[in-house]
Amino acid sequence: MNSILKSFPSNLLAQLQSRTPLLWLNPGLGSSLPKDAPGIADVAEAEARLARCAGLMATLFPELKASAGRIESELIATPQLQQTMSSDPECAGSWFIKADHALPIAGSIKARGGFHEILALAESIAIDHGLLLPDGDRLQLASEAARTLFARYTVTVGSTGNLGLSIGVMAAALGFKAVVHMSTDAKAWKKDRLRLRGVEVVEHDGDYAAAVAAGRAQSQADPYGYFVDDEHSLMLFLGYAAAARHFAVQLKAAGRTVDATHPLFVYIPCGVGGAPGGITFGLKALFGEHVHCFFAEPVASPCMLVQLASQQNTPLSVYDIGLDNITEADGLAVGQASPLVSPLMAVQLSGVFTVSDRQLYTQLLQVLRTEDIALEPSAAAGVCGPDWLTNSDPGRTYLRHHDLEHHLNDATHVIWTTGGSLVPPEEHRRFLSIAAQYG
Repeated sequence: MNSILKSFPSNLLAQLQSRTPLLWLNPGLGSSLPKDAPGIADVAEAEARLARCAGLMATLFPELKASAGRIESELIATPQLQQTMSSDPECAGSWFIKADHALPIAGSIKARGGFHEILALAESIAIDHGLLLPDGDRLQLASEAARTLFARYTVTVGSTGNLGLSIGVMAAALGFKAVVHMSTDAKAWKKDRLRLRGVEVVEHDGDYAAAVAAGRAQSQADPYGYFVDDEHSLMLFLGYAAAARHFAVQLKAAGRTVDATHPLFVYIPCGVGGAPGGITFGLKALFGEHVHCFFAEPVASPCMLVQLASQQNTPLSVYDIGLDNITEADGLAVGQASPLVSPLMAVQLSGVFTVSDRQLYTQLLQVLRTEDIALEPSAAAGVCGPDWLTNSDPGRTYLRHHDLEHHLNDATHVIWTTGGSLVPPEEHRRFLSIAAQYG
């Protein structure tokens, strides 16, 4: 392991170990994707699956009737947030929030991948048992015959919270037995919400990795078990990637062009990497070099940054460099990046910036005060992204290298929020109380 750590620039390793917020630029950006990478056809199939299951989703969840069964969120212009947070608001283009914190039912970005994977599982089982034709009406998946069939199966997942909510709620709605293994940093209210939906919650003393390992072991021992593997799941990844096309439609409706002189910058909180990685993959497929994606990670848990900066295929965790993975951003408290996603991000991701817990709370407060949007701490991680890009030495280096300095007036900055709408009022009050202590 020492030989791997020696591959880090010494100043970077020191900054990471001291928990100093930083912006790291990816030297591998623009290289070729791995030969075994998913393709555009795989994303298109995920889009098609979500489209053909829209009627089913609207039937299962009344909250989706208004959107005709689509899992979608608003793209919200945020001029007040821009005015408050930008060091030069007159020359910073236009800021938006992509409001996945308010996705229906699960209340977080995890609805995209989690719902897609369970729908794919349900289709596969129903087709294999002759209950559904490949081109049949997916409403059949809500029938009593389907529920009886699905009740034989147990869907298991390990989670810090939001993925567990997504998988548990979707699986239970279709009639599967659902079990969510949750780590110590998962919030009590998320566990309570799952139990109210009829989902079994198994609590663990360890971290996210321990919960995942326990869930995997339980599922493997069950002949009717199905494990949703956040670290390795292509179905989760493609469900997130499918978000890109509707997002592109929203940008067009907002009058935002994306091309060489109208760059798009996207800032996404990162835990294990599946959700931000899938979204980045989908956006790069649509916009290519004209979209620039940055991940936001806690200073205690920068697992994607650590893996990519090592420039190694060997898995590396934040524990290996002396960090403890303890953060208020429970959804981002992950020690080791997804081995499925990290090789893809090694060539597609523009960079990673890190945020302290203090920043999470102050940014959460700024979003609430300026735009009246209530987030959980992890969902506020991306708010400082535009300032890192335009007001730091690494950010300005990135802009010069990509010949973007003279196009910032026409740029679009999108802060992708990830959770918060289902947070109980007392939790939001606690967030604000902590934020007030930081001034």
